[in-house]
Amino acid sequence: MGDGHRYIPASDADREAMLRELGVARIEDLFASIPGPLRLQEPLPLPRALAEQELLADLSARAQENRQPGGAAQFLGGGAYRHHCPALVDHLIGRAEFYSSYTPYQPEISQGTLQAIFEYQTLICQLTELDISNASMYDGASALAEAVLMAERTRHAGRVLVSDRVHPEYVQVCRTYLENLDVGLTTFGARPDGTADPEAARRALHEGQAGSLVIQQPNFFGCLEDVEALAVVAREAKAHLIVAVTEPISLGLLKGPGRQGADIVVGEGHSFGVPLSYGGPYLGFLAARQAFLRNMPGRIAGETRDVDGRRGYVLTLSTREQHIRREKATSNICTNEGLCALMASIFLAVVGQKGLRELAVHNHARAVYAQKTLGAARGCGLPYSAPMFNEFTVRLPIPAEQAMRALADRGLIPGIPLSRYFPGMERDLLVCVTETNPRAEIDRLAEELGRLA
Repeated sequence: MGDGHRYIPASDADREAMLRELGVARIEDLFASIPGPLRLQEPLPLPRALAEQELLADLSARAQENRQPGGAAQFLGGGAYRHHCPALVDHLIGRAEFYSSYTPYQPEISQGTLQAIFEYQTLICQLTELDISNASMYDGASALAEAVLMAERTRHAGRVLVSDRVHPEYVQVCRTYLENLDVGLTTFGARPDGTADPEAARRALHEGQAGSLVIQQPNFFGCLEDVEALAVVAREAKAHLIVAVTEPISLGLLKGPGRQGADIVVGEGHSFGVPLSYGGPYLGFLAARQAFLRNMPGRIAGETRDVDGRRGYVLTLSTREQHIRREKATSNICTNEGLCALMASIFLAVVGQKGLRELAVHNHARAVYAQKTLGAARGCGLPYSAPMFNEFTVRLPIPAEQAMRALADRGLIPGIPLSRYFPGMERDLLVCVTETNPRAEIDRLAEELGRLA
């Protein structure tokens, strides 16, 4: 349980006492408001309960079925990236005071938690080169949607302009957030090299006002965007430039988007020591210029001094609905990703500024080698020429879905077929390479791709 206590089931006498207190005769009476036809009329067809020893043996056997001899070499990315996590990160976050700490409802006795959040905010500001950061978000996609809403609250334009190079799932989350509001979302196109087209953005903004211009850096295809040129376009139209970063390791090598003209930077922070874990939890981050301070969603931890001059930490500007704001809250983001944010902070502290740059350079060099090697494989090509980071598109001699099935039998997961998101890209494969992919794996993938021709 969240508070670290063991779960102890209630006895029959306990349940009867609770029902008497509630004024109902049976547990079933608590569900009287649910129409009978919608209720389950018979027990779920579940197998019999297992003893702990039997359960562990069954789970172990099932886990063995997932393994392939030697392990599968995988090149998946698209917003979820494999990175090595220093053992120290897992060791420290496993401490009881961190692992069971949820959220500082009583800030005056949660100084350690608040300091950790404050340090996390500081690190995010340093990486993005912006003024302020909140206490983290649920994930990168919802962080982008919250940024769009924040920009709209200050511009009231009723329209958001998004590059078609932004992660399609991030865009879909934004559409979901906006569908009940009087705010439209339109996209603009790309240049032949795979990057967002500033002139297309300028034309789209000229056709109608937009509160924000949204791009991704590196974009969904791994290409590096010209953030400064797009910032000029946004400023001309009096729109806020929002930059989404799904691979934050790139910030060890690239200029912070804030220094390039971004007004808001959001992204996914799981690459900073948070394991993929079959789909979550993730760690969204959000940073912005000082002008957005009172419009930021979620929470902000601040540093102060008490009456005796001692340094302390507090929650400040928490405009969430559970506090005094209620229906006037800026967001329904109710908490902070405390443990994941702490993992990211420890990771960045362990790696350090120099180490993060070295890691980013290593990732880039490995990906450049893979791009050249796979692009030269028989029957393969590279449709985009823009500089990239970690990810790139390979055009195959056969449909990518077919290639996926063929290579899976050979212990390879070569990437993400782009036809899943973009009709007409049936032969295009999004390949991701990080420091976890040795050259031998890359060479083997190139060899197997060449055999498909």
